[in-house]
Amino acid sequence: MLKCSTSLWSADLANLAAEMRRVDPFSERFHIDVADGHYVPNLLFFPDQVKALRPHSRLPFEVHLMTTDPMSWIDPFAEAGADIILFCLDSATSPGDVLRAIKKRGKQAGVSLLITEPLELLEPYWEDLDVLTLVGTAMGIKGASMDASVPDKIRRARALISRRGLSTVVEADGGIRRETVPLMAAAGVDFIVPGSLMFKEDPAAMRDWLSSLSA
Repeated sequence: MLKCSTSLWSADLANLAAEMRRVDPFSERFHIDVADGHYVPNLLFFPDQVKALRPHSRLPFEVHLMTTDPMSWIDPFAEAGADIILFCLDSATSPGDVLRAIKKRGKQAGVSLLITEPLELLEPYWEDLDVLTLVGTAMGIKGASMDASVPDKIRRARALISRRGLSTVVEADGGIRRETVPLMAAAGVDFIVPGSLMFKEDPAAMRDWLSSLSA
């Protein structure tokens, strides 16, 4: 069955703790987008906020750094309670160093790839990748449609991971809609990052629907 890394960006931001409790039974982890206003023109989530949310769920926190200097944010978010730390591949001058720094903190490490970035960019880093997040929309844009190239990119990523004998998880983020999730599921994605699909619908019914896609 498809797993959910539920995006808190789409929750009622004035009632985050209550929103987390409502969808917690239907999620495998929470996806927390961090934006510094530079890498993308948004300001989202910060370490003290993540620390305050941590007691409200036992699920893993997956922090996605959409920042210009991911290395500087590893320690603050690790201390705040992150279990998984992702960063945008093109935001780091030395992605390998960032991956190793995340792992040194005892956290799972991952990268996100933009629509325009090919899988070949990951060649030096596969052995350090716990999570590969394939972004299906323009970075930092909420509510956009999934780019048509995403399902094939998922298939190719799954094939590369299998050929290397790795356990890297493939996650799809952006454009998670009723009409796109079946395409992602058929392509072999492990996790989706639902936002409005979880918070604007009945989460129990949504999970029943996801189960039907895997049947």
